Amino acid sequence: MRYFIPFLIVLFALAVLLRVDFFFTVAYFLFGLWVLARLWTRSAVDHLRAGRRFGDHAFTGDTVEVELTLRNTGWLPLPWLEVGEGLPVQLQTTPFQRRVVSLAPHEEQRFRYDLTCRQRGYYAVGPLTARTGDVLGVTQRDLMLVETQHLTVYPRIVPLRRLALPTRSPLAVLPARAPLFEDPARLMGVREYQRGDSPRRIHWPATARTSRLVVKQYQPAIARETLICLDLFQDDYSRQRRYDATELAIVAAASLANHILVSEGLPVGLATVALDPLTGSRARFALPPRRERAHLIHLLEILARVQFTPGDADGADGAETAFVDLVRRQSLDLTWGATLVLITGRAAPDLAHILLHLQRSGFAVTLLLMQPDRGPDGAALTGVPGVPVREVWSERDLEAV
Repeated sequence: MRYFIPFLIVLFALAVLLRVDFFFTVAYFLFGLWVLARLWTRSAVDHLRAGRRFGDHAFTGDTVEVELTLRNTGWLPLPWLEVGEGLPVQLQTTPFQRRVVSLAPHEEQRFRYDLTCRQRGYYAVGPLTARTGDVLGVTQRDLMLVETQHLTVYPRIVPLRRLALPTRSPLAVLPARAPLFEDPARLMGVREYQRGDSPRRIHWPATARTSRLVVKQYQPAIARETLICLDLFQDDYSRQRRYDATELAIVAAASLANHILVSEGLPVGLATVALDPLTGSRARFALPPRRERAHLIHLLEILARVQFTPGDADGADGAETAFVDLVRRQSLDLTWGATLVLITGRAAPDLAHILLHLQRSGFAVTLLLMQPDRGPDGAALTGVPGVPVREVWSERDLEAV
C-alpha cells in the first residue's frame, strides 16, 4: 500500500486533535501491524535462496532446459512471491509467464522452461526478479534473485562428406617432392642403418629377417595449414541479402573448420573483423592454425557471437578494401604452402590482385562467394588461373565445395 504511512500520520494527528481513545488504539494497532509486516518480510527475504541452472552452450536447433530453484531456509512462511525472468525473444517458444508461489518454512520449489535455439548468437538469460510482501499487502519489496547469465548458441554445422577442391587442398595431407618433413604414418620402405639415425627408427622385424640393422623410411609430406578469412564488412554483401549472406558465410566457416579439424585432423585457423557484442565495438579476431579440439571450441564461440560491422567497400584514392587488407596482413604470419579459404560476398576489383599475390607467394587459395550479385566484378577473377571460385547460395551448396 503506497499510502499506508500517510494514512497512519493523518489518523494519529486526528486522534491528537480530537483526543479520542479509539483513534489512538486503531493508530497503534495499525502501526504495530506495519512494523510486524516489515520485520516478517525482511526475515523472509533474508532466508530466500534462488538458483538457475542450464547448459550455457548449444548448437542451432537445440532445445535448452532451464531449471529455476526457489527455497525458503527460514522458519517463517513466505505468503506470496511473484517471479519473472528476462528472456531474449530469439530463444522463446512461448512467452515466459510470471509465476506466483508461496513457500512454507524450509520448502523448496522447482520449475522448468525450455529455450529453443533458433539462431546462433550470444544471449543474456535473466535476471530473475521477484516481488514479495505480507499477506495484507502492507509492505512490498522488489528484489533480484539471480543475476544475468549468458547462453552461447553455436552456428549450424553442415556435414561435408566430399570436398572437390584442387590438389593443393587444405583438407588433406599431400605427398611432397621436397622432403620438408616426413610423415610417420606413411611408411615407404626401409634402408640400412646409418650413423646418426635415431634408435626409434629401427625396424626390428625387418632387422631380424635380413640379419642386418635397417631403419624405417617415411614418405615426405606437407601437412597443410588452413586459414579461413571471413569477411563480415556489411558493404561487401548485397543490401537485399546482407543478413542471410553473412549468416551463410558464418555457417560455411564453421562447417569448414569442423571438417578440417575433426574429420581430417589438420590445423585450421580463423581471421575476421567483426562487431563483438561483448565490448560493443569492432574487434579483430585472429586465431592461428591449430589442431586441438579446444581450439575448435574457441573458434566456434567467436563465430557464435560476431556480427557484421560497418565498413567502406572501397578505400579512398584507390586503396584496397578492408577485407583485402585483413587477408594481406594475416598471410604474413603463415608458413609457405599454407592454404587460405576466403569467404566474402563481393568480388571486389582488388580481390583478384591479392589472389594472384597469394598464389605467387606459394599459398593455395580458394574463394567462396556468398550469394553474390551478378555483375562484371566476377569477370576479373577469371584472370587468376588455378584459383577455384565457388558461389554458395544455400547450405546445400556447401556440400559441393
